Amino acid sequence: MTTVFYDEQGRPEPPHAADEAATLLAFLDFQRATFAWRTSGLDDAALRRRLDGHPSEMTLGGMLKHLAFVEFFWFEVTAHGKPTSEPWVSVDWDADADWDWHSAAEDAAEELRDLWRESVERSRAVVVRLLADGPAALDTTHPAWGGRADVSLRWILTHMIEEYARHNGHADLLREQIDGQTGE
Repeated sequence: MTTVFYDEQGRPEPPHAADEAATLLAFLDFQRATFAWRTSGLDDAALRRRLDGHPSEMTLGGMLKHLAFVEFFWFEVTAHGKPTSEPWVSVDWDADADWDWHSAAEDAAEELRDLWRESVERSRAVVVRLLADGPAALDTTHPAWGGRADVSLRWILTHMIEEYARHNGHADLLREQIDGQTGE
């Protein structure tokens, strides 16, 4: 069993030497923990705050809900093969393609954090089930984008690392403006 070390923000450090699945999962968990750190301790108003003087509608609350949706889409819908959780399955995405970002302004901070944490836990459970078949599960493909292409679990994990890393950069800017807290 590998010992996990945590940094001063409580993020699990990825191992320096591990198999491919463990390495990918560790980097994804590090990015998730970074995001949790950047959004922690903020109230409703702070999570709704936009960048001053910038046309973007992006908020940390919107990012929490968006990343909860991204977890749902890539792990439940794509890797697991069927959508199973609300609020996603009943959203009218045709009416508002950015519903996850827009509707977050109506949600309380703890509701957003809970939604995101629950999505992450469901995603982890999907990955555990898939990897129970061994490392070859990383190569197994899953239909994506309504069947227009297939993606491997390896691709999904790598994409999720990229998705979090990109949004963690956005979160750094928003958090610094909110209370002056900066990342590393």
